[in-house]
Amino acid sequence: MAGRRRWSTEEILDAAAEMLRTSDAESFSLRKLAVALGTDSSSLYRHFRSKTELLRAVADRILLAAMDGYRPEGAWKQRITTLALRVREAFGQQPQLAAVWGRYASSGAGSRLVMEEVLQALRASGLPDEEIPTHYHRIAVLLTALITSEAGVSAITPKENEQGMELFRVAVLGADPERFPALAYFARDVRPLGADRRAAFEEILAAQLAHIEAAISPG
Repeated sequence: MAGRRRWSTEEILDAAAEMLRTSDAESFSLRKLAVALGTDSSSLYRHFRSKTELLRAVADRILLAAMDGYRPEGAWKQRITTLALRVREAFGQQPQLAAVWGRYASSGAGSRLVMEEVLQALRASGLPDEEIPTHYHRIAVLLTALITSEAGVSAITPKENEQGMELFRVAVLGADPERFPALAYFARDVRPLGADRRAAFEEILAAQLAHIEAAISPG
């Protein structure tokens, strides 16, 4: 009788990523993944010590994809902006995995490549070395929050989106001007959360980079 097939680490990550396209991290388990692969959980534990370790590896592959072919070009702000947009686009193609990244983070090669480039760019900005870790952390938190939030919106179905838009219109256009005077005043100009997200992403990031630039002492 033939033995069970031995799955490689990359094949396991491929299968996990596929499962996570249609389910969230809470419902995902190594047991379910093992069933999908036609094996038992113990064979997966030879590659990953825990569900969390596997999820971090899945998220890290998105960062590796974002860094594939990346070359630092331009001044420090351009480098960080280009990198941020690449990460955003990579998770935009697999939005369900952005939530995994936001919750479990990553410490793999992809994560280290992103960290290295942001830190190198901040060094090129002229910031004192002792201030760089703090500004790096703020950029990392900002990007994670923006990308995870955007991916959450893009992952909903067209029906869910239409329902959300209808609720938005009712809540905003139907706001009682006595109780919500500002909301009623700006009702026709306030846009739903999903509108123009790329522009909002770039503007918020630009504001953070401008804040860093303002903190740099003239040479």
